[in-house]
Order: sequence, then structure tokens, then C-alpha cells
Amino acid sequence: MKKMETDVVVIAAGLSGLAAIVQAAQNGLSVIGLEKANITGGAANMGMGPFAVGTKYQRMAAYDLTPGEAFRQHMNFTHWNVDARLVRDYYFRSADTIEWLEEMGVEFFPPALPYPVSERMRAYASPFPTGHCVKPEGGGMPGPRCASTMIKRLTECAESLGANIMLNTPATKIIMEDGKAVGAMAVDESGEEIEIRSKAVIIATGGAGDNPEMIKEYMGYDWGKDLFSFRIPGVRGDGIRMAWEAGAGHTPLTMELMYQCPDNMSVFSLDGAFRTPDLWVNLDGERFFEESTSINSTFTGNCIKRQPGGCGISVLDSALVKKYAKQGPAFVDHVHGFHCFDNFDGDVETAIENGYEYVFKADTLEELAEKAGINKERFLETVEEYNTMCDENVDSYFEKEHKYLTPIRKGPFYALKFYIGAYGTLGGIRINHHLQVLTEEGKVIPGLYAVGTDSCAIFGDTYPFTLGGNTMGYCLNSGRMAADYIAESING
Repeated sequence: MKKMETDVVVIAAGLSGLAAIVQAAQNGLSVIGLEKANITGGAANMGMGPFAVGTKYQRMAAYDLTPGEAFRQHMNFTHWNVDARLVRDYYFRSADTIEWLEEMGVEFFPPALPYPVSERMRAYASPFPTGHCVKPEGGGMPGPRCASTMIKRLTECAESLGANIMLNTPATKIIMEDGKAVGAMAVDESGEEIEIRSKAVIIATGGAGDNPEMIKEYMGYDWGKDLFSFRIPGVRGDGIRMAWEAGAGHTPLTMELMYQCPDNMSVFSLDGAFRTPDLWVNLDGERFFEESTSINSTFTGNCIKRQPGGCGISVLDSALVKKYAKQGPAFVDHVHGFHCFDNFDGDVETAIENGYEYVFKADTLEELAEKAGINKERFLETVEEYNTMCDENVDSYFEKEHKYLTPIRKGPFYALKFYIGAYGTLGGIRINHHLQVLTEEGKVIPGLYAVGTDSCAIFGDTYPFTLGGNTMGYCLNSGRMAADYIAESING
């Protein structure tokens, strides 16, 4: 068995782990990072950029949201049911973290200028442009995976500071002595066991998004049936399990819900095209929400999870497809872009030919209902009711804005089934605002810290969509904060 010593051992080198590694090394501490995968970054490689408030980018855009105002917005959104001191400290540090990343060579797109939008879209577009999208290496537009450039810069910085990031080396256990965390056990890529003694341990393993059994046990979702979340290979809840074994208290394990069609990356244009403010129904054939809410993936996910089969179905007709092909989609986001309808019919036909079972095309509404498994009688009644409201230019049920009221009449007709998705799990390990792990009774476990999504219980029951970039923002800042608290402790 190999034996090693260091000031800090960081379990996993995703976004929160890398932030902790770099900050600890900058604080003059020796650091070993244990990464299960063969690359750093984890789920953050798929992301776009972190939350921050009070940055120079916002000031240049004449947007003066302050950390205090954003803090109050966050706390009111969560009904003050989360750790106010932790949220406050994170928010007030977030702008400095953007500058910290820039010093490593990370560049950001300026946030979109605030602009007048309809009531239904404010949660998505304005008035809180807090997400700071990373500029991709080599150029390009904002979009998925932009943040991988940030991961590269963080990794390079960690290595330049002398941190030892051991890839293909999963941690297996936290070493506890006299109630204190004094190191971690791991296995290297050759299979040799390693005992690492340290003054502090930081858990940063990124949750349990790749563990359907744990998701089922603690959240009740049946992956592949009523949940189609992202599963980053290896994110199995290892850190949560190790913390619980070391005596950590539990917090509710949740997911930052959104919505998507199953295997959405294989039909990405269709996933974007059907996110329209037009007619949506459930399997009973009934409308279940005000459809322009579909721009907000979090709120729509919350709506869909309450429907029969956990399913929501977006319905289009040929007139709408023609309109969107000419004018672009009703809603445009950085994720799906502007060109979802460029080859809509071809995308539908290809998906059906490839056996994709969640998209449907039919010449009549009756046939569409039968193919999609929708209650046909009620669906036809709903379409008739909806078309009448469109003709009268008034949504007498959900009060949808009249500009989104377009009847469904011209065949062929199309439908896509959406289910709840998630980027991963949140929470599980109880901490205080210094990121120290606590027992079930609220006592500090000396030497043990938890950062990133393993400890992220600051959102309450719903991700705060009005303050975008919050998960990545929490990962970065919690990692930095833990490293600073550890340095203060070690250096007295």
C-alpha cells in the first residue's frame, strides 16, 4: 500500500473540486486531488458558465443589480428556507470569482442587456442577467459545453501551482480518527491502494446523477420511465456515501428539474423546435399549464412531473411549422439556437425511421392521438376549445397572451413527448456556512468539508431560474470558500 501526506485532499476534480484545489494551492497549501475519471471537470464540461453578480460585465451593460439585491431575491424565491449565511457569502464573493477566473485566462461573453419582455418570459430573460457564459477556446457562440474551456484553464492553473491531480484514482473512504477526518483512502489506476494523510478533506464528487437506484430510493423517480436526466458516467454518489459513513448528517437529496424529450441529444433540433408557446396537453388530452411557460425549463419540468405518466406533449400543425421555419422559433435560447425548424420535416421523418418512439406525425388529429397514446375523445374536445379561444383571441382558461394564440387546424399534425429531466442531483451532505460537514445533531466533524452539488441545498424545492448560472456559481465559490476556511484553520 502506498502512503502519502498533504495538507488538503480533495475528493474529485470537477468544477467545485478544481476551484478548491486551485484556491488551496494559491493559499500555500499542498494539495492532492483524487479524480475517478480520466479527465477533470465532470458535468461542468457540458455547461455554459457561472452565476455572478456585481461584475464589470454587468456594470458595462448599465445593469446595477447588487449582491444584496440578488441575495434577497434568492431568499424570497426560496421562502427563506435555506442557509442565509451561506447564500449571502457566496453571492458577495461571486464577482471576485469572475476576476479570479480571468486571471487564469478565462474569457466571458457580456450578459445580455435587460430589455422589456412579457410577464411569462421574465423568469428566463430579465431582469436578472447573472449567467456569465464562457467564451469557447478558438471562438464561437454561447452554447452547451462552452465551460469546458474554463475547466481547461483551472486544470492548467492547478498543475502550474504544483497541485497533484491523480486521474483514474477514485477515493474509497474517509479516514476518521477520534471523530476527525484525517485523510482518505483511494485506489490508483494500477489497482494499488493508497493511504493519504491530510489536515483536511474536501468532498466534491458532484452528486449521484449516474445512480438510478439512489435516485429511486431518495427521490422516487424511475429513470428511463418518468425521468430522463443527464448521467455523467461515474457520478454515483460516492462522496455522499463516504460522508454518511463518516457520520455526516443528511439533507434532502433533490434534483434541479427541467424538461426534455428522452435521449434528446439524438433529436436535438426537435427537442428545441417543440418548445413552443402553442398547444400542450397531457396523456388525458387536457391542457395543464399556460404554454408560454415552456420557455422556462424549470417551471415546465415542475408542471410535467404532476401529469399522468410524468409526460407533457407539445402539439404543432403545418401552419405553425411553416411560420416558424420562415420566422424562426417563438423562443430562442443559447442552448438550441435559431435553426431548429430549418429541416423540421426531415428531422421528424428521420427520427421516426430510426425508431424514435416519442415523436409523431399524422394527417388527422384522431390519428395523432392514437399514435401518441392520448385520450382521443378529450383531446379532440380540447383542440376544439383551444381553437375557439384562438378565434376569439382570449385564453379564457389560462389567460395566455393573445399573441401566442394560434389555432391547430392544418394537417399534417405533429407531437413530441417531453418528460422531466435534470442536470444531476443536489444536496445530501449537511454543512454549515463554512462548508464544514455536520452530524445529524449539527455538530462539526473536524477536518471534513463538502462543496459543490454534494452539499448544494440552497435552492429549496426549485432551481432559482431567475438567477441563472447558480449551480456552477455555487460549485466555484463553495470550493474557493472551503479552501480559504481550511487555510485559516491550518495557519491559525
